[in-house]
Amino acid sequence: MTSLPRLAVLDDYQSVSAKYFSPLTSQLDITYIPSTLPSFSHPATTQSQKDELVTRLKPYTIISSMRERTPFPADLLRELPNLRLLLTTGMRNAAIDLVAAKELGIVVTGAGKKHSTGNAEGIKKKRRGPDSTTQHTVALILGIARNLAQDSHNLSSPGDNVWQTSLATSLSGKTFATLGLGRLGGSVAKIMYESFGMDVICWSSSLTQDAADQKATELGLQPTDEGGEKVFKVVSKEELFRQADVLSVHYVLSERSKHIVGKQELSWLKETAFLVNTSRGPLVDEDALLDLLEKGGIAGAAVDVFEIEPLEKESRWRSNGWGRNGRSKVLLTPHMGYVEGEGLGEWYEDQVEILGRWIRGEELRNVLS
Repeated sequence: MTSLPRLAVLDDYQSVSAKYFSPLTSQLDITYIPSTLPSFSHPATTQSQKDELVTRLKPYTIISSMRERTPFPADLLRELPNLRLLLTTGMRNAAIDLVAAKELGIVVTGAGKKHSTGNAEGIKKKRRGPDSTTQHTVALILGIARNLAQDSHNLSSPGDNVWQTSLATSLSGKTFATLGLGRLGGSVAKIMYESFGMDVICWSSSLTQDAADQKATELGLQPTDEGGEKVFKVVSKEELFRQADVLSVHYVLSERSKHIVGKQELSWLKETAFLVNTSRGPLVDEDALLDLLEKGGIAGAAVDVFEIEPLEKESRWRSNGWGRNGRSKVLLTPHMGYVEGEGLGEWYEDQVEILGRWIRGEELRNVLS
C-alpha cells in the first residue's frame, strides 16, 4: 500500500484550518500542530530545541505555515530533506529564506488574491472598505487616545469605585505621522485625514513628494487641500517624529529597516505623542521603547507586534503598572491585525486549491520561489 504524502499544518492558533483541509484527507496524511514551535533562528533557542524542531518537521513533504509565526531560515530548510512544498499565507513572508528554498528544490507559495498565472479564475470578490490591518490600526489609535482599555478595566474591577479617572485625547486637528506610505500607511492616513481631520505627514527612505501626491490621488484624494497645503506632506525623518501627535509604523521589515525606530528617533517624540505599531515588532527597538514608556516619556503606545511572538511570560510588557505612577499608557493586542475569520478562511481556501493543483501535477499559483 502506497503511503500518502504528509502535510503539517502549523500555527493555527484558533484551530480554523481543519474544515478547509478536511476534503483532502483521502489524498494527504494531515497533522495539525497549533501550538507554537521553537524558533530555529532565535538566539535563545537551544540546540536541543532545534533538534526537537527538526525531528518534528522532518517527516513532512508539505508544510502549511501561517504568516511569520514559524521561521524557516536556510539552516532549518537544509534539515528537512522530505520537504517539497511550503505554503505560506499572504504574498510576502520575511521569515522564509526563499533563496535557500529554491536551491533545495522546495517550492514556496503564497496565498492571496494575486495569481502568478495571471488568470482571474478563482479570484474572490473583493470586499469593500479598508482591510483588516487598517481597521485594527485605527481601532488601536482610538483605543489609546480614548483610554478604552483602562476605563473598561477600572469599571469592571470588583470593589473599585472609579469614574472618569483620566482625560481622553482629541485627534481632530492633530498631526498623524506615518512611517511609510505604502498600501497600509496610505489607507490609515486617508482615514485619519478624512474622518478625524488630522494633518498627515509622512516619511520613508525613498519617499518623494511626487510619490506621496500620487498615493493621495490613488486613494481618491486631491494632492493639495483648499489652502494649497499638501494632503500627504513629505518631511524629514526627524520632523516626522518631532511633529507627530500619533506616529504609526507602516514599513516593510528587512535587515536595513530593523530598529528603524531606535532610541534616537524615540527621543524626538513629544511627551504628548502616541506611538502605534501594527507592522512588525523588530522595526522598533523594543527595549528603547519600553525604557521610554516606563519613565513616561510619551503619552502612550498601542502595540500589536513584538520582537518575540508569542509574547514571553517574563516580558517587560506584561505589567499592571502601565498608565500609573508616571508611566505611559499602553494598549497591547496579540498580533491581531490580520486575524479575521474571513481573511484566514480565504488564505486556507487558496492553500487547499494550491494543494489540489500540486496533487494533480498542475501549474501552481502564487509561487514565491
